[in-house]
Amino acid sequence: MVKVNAWTVSDLTAYIKGLIQDDAVLRDVWLEGEVSNFVRYSSGHCYFSLKDAHATLQCVMWRSVADALPELPQNGQHILAHGYVSVYEARGTYQLYVDYVRKAGIGDLYAQFEALKKKLEAEGLFDEARKRPLPSWPRRIGIVTSPHGAALRDIIRVIRSRFPGVDLILSPTQVQGEEAPRQIVAALEALTQVDVDVILVARGGGSLEDLWAFNDERVARAIARSPIPVVSGVGHETDFTIADFVADVRAPTPSAAAAAVVPDARELGQKIVRLRERLLQLAFGYVARRRQQVNGEMRALHLKSPQHQIAVARQRVDDLTRALQHHVQNRIALARTRVNGLQARLDALNPRNVLDRGYALVLRSDGRVATSVSDVDVGEHVWVHMHDGRLESWIVNIEKE
Repeated sequence: MVKVNAWTVSDLTAYIKGLIQDDAVLRDVWLEGEVSNFVRYSSGHCYFSLKDAHATLQCVMWRSVADALPELPQNGQHILAHGYVSVYEARGTYQLYVDYVRKAGIGDLYAQFEALKKKLEAEGLFDEARKRPLPSWPRRIGIVTSPHGAALRDIIRVIRSRFPGVDLILSPTQVQGEEAPRQIVAALEALTQVDVDVILVARGGGSLEDLWAFNDERVARAIARSPIPVVSGVGHETDFTIADFVADVRAPTPSAAAAAVVPDARELGQKIVRLRERLLQLAFGYVARRRQQVNGEMRALHLKSPQHQIAVARQRVDDLTRALQHHVQNRIALARTRVNGLQARLDALNPRNVLDRGYALVLRSDGRVATSVSDVDVGEHVWVHMHDGRLESWIVNIEKE
């Protein structure tokens, strides 16, 4: 019996899925058909079938895609769906994973859109270099939109909540239908004759046909030649029009366009508070540094002032005086000690002190002291001094030792 190398169902399904996913055509598919069995579950994901006269294909549309659509497909509706084909392995079926949906029969509108886009892009109307900055502090804002649409209410609400002091001027127009392009151009040109700082061109979301007025060449050129900066806020975030590409700033919604043209007063207030605190810090710091510098200069000036120099000199004189007095006192004390010593020596040599001890002093008639018997002669007149007086004598005899 020959052994058969059989595949598992999972292996075969995975192999087929790999073949489909590797096919470049099946990764980027536009599919036209009639919607049937449309169901949206609580998760937000949508499941439906696309069919024609001969075949049916299962389709899946995730919640993120469904939420971005202006309206969901309806059973019986003829649509164009874009996505990629893959295999749902649990059931072994292939299906289209849809990432965009539009009504069928409007392919010519997209062709017109792309043709005009290429034309104006070639002329440089989309170049960033020609885009003008928006004013930081608009005084007056022009609005081109329907006076009856929700877009106008959203714009007014956002601007009044963010920057209530600005003036708003509505230049009303239709935003849908055959007359809309001509009226939009007229509304734009009317605002260029008024003293406005910026112009908002806006309308709410809708299908491609609903937004088609903003894909009109006349509207695009009117925006391009406007001497006033133009902000385009047309449709939802996923919608793009020719007006968006030509405008100086494209906003995803009318509300976002309103927020783009005015600052937020509350944020400005908070910024002012922060700047004020920073300014006070800088001012206090500067004053403190200047005070410290002035104090230092005042100290330096004081040290160099005549009064300070005189005070220093006076103190120096006092110091020298005290030093001199101390020196003189030391010299006097030393001299007194020396005098006392000399006095003691003199006292020790004083003849009178000798006389007090019983000795006598002989003075000759000429006042000289006789220190030897040889100094006097017999018969010479002398005075003999004793401690309590003197004796007048004459030499009557001389005896030598």
